[in-house]
Amino acid sequence: MNCLVFGLIMKMVRFFLSGVVGLVFSGVSLPAATNAPVTTPPVYVPNLSHSAGPLPDGILAWDATTKETNVIADTGPAHFVFNFTNMATQIDLGLATNITSITNFVTVTNSSFWTHLFGRKITRVARVASNTNVVTVTNSITPVPVTILSVRPSCGCTTAKLPPLPWTLAPGANGQIEATVNLPSQSGTLYKSLSVYTDKGSKMLLLEINIKPFVMPAMSQADRARNMQIALTDRQAVFKGDCVTCHVQRGAGKYGQTLYEADCAICHEGKHRATMVPDLHALKTPTNYEFWRIWIAHGKSGSLMPAFSSTDGGPLSDMQIATLASYLNESIKSH
Repeated sequence: MNCLVFGLIMKMVRFFLSGVVGLVFSGVSLPAATNAPVTTPPVYVPNLSHSAGPLPDGILAWDATTKETNVIADTGPAHFVFNFTNMATQIDLGLATNITSITNFVTVTNSSFWTHLFGRKITRVARVASNTNVVTVTNSITPVPVTILSVRPSCGCTTAKLPPLPWTLAPGANGQIEATVNLPSQSGTLYKSLSVYTDKGSKMLLLEINIKPFVMPAMSQADRARNMQIALTDRQAVFKGDCVTCHVQRGAGKYGQTLYEADCAICHEGKHRATMVPDLHALKTPTNYEFWRIWIAHGKSGSLMPAFSSTDGGPLSDMQIATLASYLNESIKSH
């Protein structure tokens, strides 16, 4: 009797719970399950096993691998631009397999005791032979990316400008590498290089710079008089217009004695020095480091002496002015 009552109670409980679950989930539609595949674009991973070897022909098409330029001494650095196109391809190989199977069955009849025992002959396979021919065929030629891993200049005076590395170029994409070479003061021919390392191999680009000596532009007496009048009106005029070539570019990036020879000697030791421009070696005023620094940085109003400090509109930094003042203080004795 107890078992019958317990069973009846359990049936009522199950009926109640199923009703509650039906009420809770009634009207709630579950999304239909889908099996649509999610695809992502493939990621190119460069193979670095060939980066140390030479770059084969036909990988990158360069506009030139050796470039030459002519510059005038003390007029700034030399600039180069190398353009190239990714022409790299790979050959996809497929396997065409022709299978020809030849099976030779050699039966051996066993007529010994076992034949009499089972009442029949027993045979077995003695040899099975098969032959497979595999032929390799070329399917297609596929363009592939090329990754530039690094670009190394031959020395510290040469710098390269390019996108962040590693730089991956898509098939057929164009690229550009800029190179800047800081030049010495003397004339002559310089040879520099850039080593370009890629995941397909390395390539050396050669730079040739012919440095010609600086020649002061010829100027007539009328031109000199006109320029002097302009400088008396605006002593900073030597840092503007056509004057930039002689009074700004020649001293760019220089310090100490080389800066003096580029920016100061052009006036103070020039062949046609104006009477208003003093001979620095014959000054009758006591000099020291601070004397030279103040005159160079701020110049003098009402004279031809411009202010060279960048804070006063000049082309020189505080460091350049400090080295220039130190050089003058050591090379020109105070009187």
